[in-house]
Amino acid sequence: MFRPSFLPRGRRLSVLVTALAAALLFALLGPPASAAPPRIPSAAVAQTELNSLRVAAETSMAGYSRSLFPHWRTINGCSARQTVLKRDGRNVVVDGNCQPTSGTWFSQFDGVTLTSASQVDIDHHVPLAEAWRSGASSWSTDRRREFANDLYWPQLIAVSASSNRSKGDQDPADWKPRAAFHCTYSRMWIRAKYQWNLAVDPAEKSALQTMLNTC
Repeated sequence: MFRPSFLPRGRRLSVLVTALAAALLFALLGPPASAAPPRIPSAAVAQTELNSLRVAAETSMAGYSRSLFPHWRTINGCSARQTVLKRDGRNVVVDGNCQPTSGTWFSQFDGVTLTSASQVDIDHHVPLAEAWRSGASSWSTDRRREFANDLYWPQLIAVSASSNRSKGDQDPADWKPRAAFHCTYSRMWIRAKYQWNLAVDPAEKSALQTMLNTC
């Protein structure tokens, strides 16, 4: 136990109480959360945005290629991937090329803590192929580049490589993260589709509503 014997008796009691309170909070709540993607809407706003999304069947994958969504572009010396690794991690240290050399990342998809950047994938929350099927097939290359490197809306998130590959290009009707993340996952997905004017199919919209109802 922490024993601050060098402090006056009253001060020792105060420090002990503070330390015990911090330990209790850690035990109850776990470690501090990693930084979150930006501009995630409230549940109420997400509901309004979901209601306004265009509902349509997904279009063909004909002509699709990931190369039509150029990524990861470099801004201010860091690639979009490196920027998200720094943003979403804790105690991240980077080298002269902006590549993380140490830090920890909590993968919200599966509740796993990662200790190496090599274990982390940057997930396109609305996958590139899903975007293609939802309206991006008609976009210019410049617009697809902006989408693939979108740091402004909640479209990029650091997660475990295994969970990202399990998700693939599936929408919420076919793949969901751990239950504790359903609320945030749906709000991020809705915001990305709303801001990029992408459609949802009926099953996808139903799954999003079910997840949003958990908020």
